[in-house]
Amino acid sequence: MKQQGYHTGLHKKRGLVGIKAPVFSMSKLTGVDTYLGPEMKSTGEVMGIDHNFEGAMAKALMAAGLTLPTRGNLLFSISDKSKQEALPIIEGFHALGYQLYATEGTASMIKMHNMPVTVIEKKLSEGSRNIIDTITNGTISGIINTITGGRAAMQDGFYIRRAAAEQRIPCFTSLDTARAALTALKSGKGIYSVKPLSEYLD
Repeated sequence: MKQQGYHTGLHKKRGLVGIKAPVFSMSKLTGVDTYLGPEMKSTGEVMGIDHNFEGAMAKALMAAGLTLPTRGNLLFSISDKSKQEALPIIEGFHALGYQLYATEGTASMIKMHNMPVTVIEKKLSEGSRNIIDTITNGTISGIINTITGGRAAMQDGFYIRRAAAEQRIPCFTSLDTARAALTALKSGKGIYSVKPLSEYLD
């Protein structure tokens, strides 16, 4: 293709970054798990445009309803296979001053790395609602919940994610998205510019 004179891109390169994000109106879809599977669940999409990655990401998360408050309590329920990858993210949120809440296994890992954490009982399949009560009573500002393979764990995760959707609490099931949210937060105030679209395209 290159030898025939074709080039990549539809337009000349600009000093812009565009990040498109799906929108999931999960609070309106009763009984639907917010975890992304093969079926399509988004009810729309948004795009953040700015001159850098952090600004574009902040706008995309804001428009998708996934903006975390600058302080508060974050709940972590991380699968065993993702714990090592999640550790720098947890450390990053802790460094920003967030209070850490976690289910038993995740809390053990956090304590091993000398961070304070409040342990929340997760075992919904055994009749305890402790974690759901903590979400619904306004204690939690955001949730990072990665998926495990067991049926009971998947069911517990479903109730956690549904509670988050119904309370309109940002809930991340992807560590990549949680990492991007952390990057945007670490950049602080003034992270994004506000201009008419025509100025970005000029």
